[in-house]
Amino acid sequence: MAPRFILFSLFFSLLLSLSLAEIRFSDIRSDDRQIIPFDEFGFTNFGRLELNVTNIHLSNPNPDLDRSKIGFFLCTRDSWLHVINQLEDGEITCALQSDLIKPVFTFNDLKKGQNGLSKIVSQNDADQYTLVFANCLTSLKVSMDVKSVMYNLDRGGKVRDYLSAGKTILPRVYYLLSLVYFGLVGVWIYVLYRKRLTVYRIHFFMLAVVILKTVNLLCEAEDKSYIKRTGYAHGWDVLFYIFSFLKGITLFTLIVLIGTGWSFLKPYLQDKEKKVLMIVIPLQVVANIAQVVIDETGPYGQDWITWKQVFLLVDVVCCCAVLFPIVWSIKNLREAARTDGKAAVNLMKLTLFRQYYIVVICYIYFTRVVVYALETITSYKYLWTSVVAGELATLAFYVFTGYKFKPEAHNPYFVVDDEEEEAAAEALKLEDEFEL
Repeated sequence: MAPRFILFSLFFSLLLSLSLAEIRFSDIRSDDRQIIPFDEFGFTNFGRLELNVTNIHLSNPNPDLDRSKIGFFLCTRDSWLHVINQLEDGEITCALQSDLIKPVFTFNDLKKGQNGLSKIVSQNDADQYTLVFANCLTSLKVSMDVKSVMYNLDRGGKVRDYLSAGKTILPRVYYLLSLVYFGLVGVWIYVLYRKRLTVYRIHFFMLAVVILKTVNLLCEAEDKSYIKRTGYAHGWDVLFYIFSFLKGITLFTLIVLIGTGWSFLKPYLQDKEKKVLMIVIPLQVVANIAQVVIDETGPYGQDWITWKQVFLLVDVVCCCAVLFPIVWSIKNLREAARTDGKAAVNLMKLTLFRQYYIVVICYIYFTRVVVYALETITSYKYLWTSVVAGELATLAFYVFTGYKFKPEAHNPYFVVDDEEEEAAAEALKLEDEFEL
């Protein structure tokens, strides 16, 4: 019994990364799970839940079933942990019996011949809640169609806001960020024009990445704006997924290409570097498919956790794979510094790639840790801060990459004097101390 409820606890903790608030339609078919989480939402003091359940079918039509043990309720994460303790201590036998939850309705409210229930619940206790379905009857399979609508009202009680209380300002945040990136596009085009004689193909690829990021943010802003006002994305979610897919693939490809030194150090890719691309690109396709499934099905889907694990696994593999070309470039530069007599040139290149290696690690790993920490410890009212932190880290990474690898009219790699060459030669004697 205990492991089962621990699993439920872990299942609820996964919901921290999901905060869907649009009007949602869910189909449950022959499902015997004891707990099915639906949507998570941050209510203000003027919150509302509209729940409509139709086409209810139970695998056991026995009229003597205790249907009070089947139903929906709202619960915070903290309350759920206490409910688990009550279940493990034998104080209750069903989550619906706990006094720590906020019941919506049970199937005991079903009248004879009725196969649907509907209810509007006013939620005046501001907090982050999850809509949950509980089935405490062993081996009973339930089928039903669920429409859930959660929103907050303004003080006048007229205007609805379908975004969670902690994310209601996200449309403005994404609009502002899209303007920032639009400015970066303009700056980068100006740099390429001014230094067009020293522009490599990688610089045009960098421009494409920034443009895709700009369009992606604009689509996400429109997506969240329509959901905020109407509860539906009106097709902007499709555009958002398309440009997220393109942005993800091009960004990881760019990191790999820069790591190999393609275009500005050498005009070709080695076989092992091509293999990295052949691994990263298909994995990014899988990761994007998994992300769409996670976002669109919600945690009520039986395969939701599987897709979540697939996404996390693929994401980690991609993040590790993009580091290999940078490591190879650093090792190649160290070897070249000892053999071609251009110590100063190679030292500059080596320093640059070391910096890039460190920044990529910080961006890929440390940023994710910080964002996850903010999602976990921040009050539900300030969940937008985790989004802002992640986007600012991405912006900083883009700016660093552009600045360090911008086209140079007078490339310092190839303009050195004898004193610099001698100093660099001495510095390279200490390079063996640096190990990846």
